[in-house]
Amino acid sequence: MATLRSQLLRRKPVTAMAAETGADSGAGELTRTIGLFQLSMIGIGGVIGTGIFFVLAQAVPMAGPAVVWSFVIAGVVAGLTAVCYAELASAVPVSGSSYSYAYATMGELAAMVVASCLLLEYGVSTAAVAVGWSQYLNQFLGNLFGIRIPEVLSAAPDAGGWLNLPAVVLVGLCALLLIRGTSESAKVNAIMVVTKLCVLALFVVIGVLGWNSNNLANFAPYGISGVYGAAGVIFFTFVGLDAVSTAGEEVKNPRRTMPLAIMIALVTVTVMYVATALVAVAAQPADKFKEQEAGLAAILQDVVGASWPGTVLAAGAIISIFSVTLVVLYGQTRILFAMSRDGLVPSVFHKVNPRTITPVRNTVIVSVAVAVLAGLIPIDLLSEMTSIGTLVAFIVVSVGVIVLRRKAVGTVAPRCYGSQAEYAGAGFSTRQVGKQSTLPPCSRIARRVPPDIRRQGVVFDRPSAHPGGRRTSRPADHRAGRI
Repeated sequence: MATLRSQLLRRKPVTAMAAETGADSGAGELTRTIGLFQLSMIGIGGVIGTGIFFVLAQAVPMAGPAVVWSFVIAGVVAGLTAVCYAELASAVPVSGSSYSYAYATMGELAAMVVASCLLLEYGVSTAAVAVGWSQYLNQFLGNLFGIRIPEVLSAAPDAGGWLNLPAVVLVGLCALLLIRGTSESAKVNAIMVVTKLCVLALFVVIGVLGWNSNNLANFAPYGISGVYGAAGVIFFTFVGLDAVSTAGEEVKNPRRTMPLAIMIALVTVTVMYVATALVAVAAQPADKFKEQEAGLAAILQDVVGASWPGTVLAAGAIISIFSVTLVVLYGQTRILFAMSRDGLVPSVFHKVNPRTITPVRNTVIVSVAVAVLAGLIPIDLLSEMTSIGTLVAFIVVSVGVIVLRRKAVGTVAPRCYGSQAEYAGAGFSTRQVGKQSTLPPCSRIARRVPPDIRRQGVVFDRPSAHPGGRRTSRPADHRAGRI
């Protein structure tokens, strides 16, 4: 009988995870309908929320115009984490995000701790984002139609109301969309993400008209310490890239698509953030940012001399919050789906509706819990509870990459793929997938290999004895264009 210690430290092999989810065969409990573009939009949608619309009011007073470098530093740090996620997503292409990675590399106890933090992060952050939706919805309705939702129906009891009804409605709409199907949800999310990217692009294009180089004269008034301090505040606006890793069981060709989507989302978000920050500090003096509400809208109003930018940015914020809520709610249901399959939570979270091929009961339970939090708890308290989950997830992913490389716990190395007959004359020996090699990948041997050959599971990583002991450049089939 296994001891308690062995049970808590036991790892789940990646090969077993891949077999359960059909990562390499294409068959699984969930339908693989998400492509590279839609998955990239999920990553971007999970990151760009309302943070960029208001973070400058906190960051610019700390760093001055040098806040642009703060965004770059925060982007680099987020990029290091994204690279870790990309490597693990390629090696462990399943749902569960950091939970699954911890289970594969550090054992069941670590996985349970990480899962608890993730559920806290996803559940509470979804509720916190939904709470903010009512504020921007009121602003938009007031600017456009001159009406507002009564405070008793748009604020939590501790904030002077009875119920935050818009937040509850938002969670309900997202739940209905997720129940309808993953493909439909991904398409709607892609439309919303493109819309909010256009809103930020509109700010950049119009804001450039108010460019004043004098605003950049005293570029770093608080020195390097101010730049790094602002980078710490800005870093949390990059949180959300891990949402891509929760879609591992519904992505086409996950070993390739997931890493690419993570990096595309990171580059897109960083470019948009840096461009927005640069235009903002050039169009408005740094001392005006302190405690400024709706900073981006105020900048555009000064540039164009009209109030319509506030309405446009409020609409952008409404769409941003909807997209973020949808993505984060989706991520939480998929983490619980993976945990239920492993027997760590009740089996109800793992049951898939045969018609929609989605975990309907899982989605309903999670949505009800999030709606209760969003409707009854103020946003300030919810926001303070999300940081620990995020930090734990990032730490686990970084450590997981180290463990994965050192111990090679049942992973498939991203080597050169083909059939033995096709490569027999290339001077390479073969061995079956599942064993780890310490040699670098043979990128010159198989640059583009079809999935049907890749699934045959033969890895070519070691040159046989041939003249000079060097690797053969390419097999004949590659030169002839047949592969």
